[in-house]
Amino acid sequence: MSSEEYPITDLLITGTEINYLFVCPTKLWYFAKGITMEQESEWVDLGRFLHERSYGNEEKEVQIGRVKIDFIRKGNTIEVHEVKKGKSMEKAHEMQALYYLYYLKKLRINAKAVLHYPKLNETKEITLDGREDEIENAIKEVERIKSLPVPPEPVKSKKCLKCAYYELCWV
Repeated sequence: MSSEEYPITDLLITGTEINYLFVCPTKLWYFAKGITMEQESEWVDLGRFLHERSYGNEEKEVQIGRVKIDFIRKGNTIEVHEVKKGKSMEKAHEMQALYYLYYLKKLRINAKAVLHYPKLNETKEITLDGREDEIENAIKEVERIKSLPVPPEPVKSKKCLKCAYYELCWV
């Protein structure tokens, strides 16, 4: 698989969809079908509050095509910044940031990403550096799940209890 496989015009998925792939494929399927439960979730409200209150001087939610980045800093290198409330979904956060870097690379913009965990007072720097195949595989998997006629069977875990989609899967 080459990194030329997905021209920018073919990238019709969002960073949220990449994130949900690594959180829960069932959640991804519901979200992709327009079934959004986040407006009812106190956990999502907490995340939104942290996002709004953290890094107050930054322009929030920068939209570039299909992706919406929490904020961007410009300097010698463009930095994509994502604010997250905790590290329990760190792999999903990292893959979302990598997708943004991949997307920007398709626009001929080289960047790095920084994940912010303000409650933990931690940051994590992410670079694309040879991980294009990993992102392309994730894109294919998102596309596969979105094309399914029914949601994938949910797998129960601790994270389900705080999920906005809990009732769709387990009630």
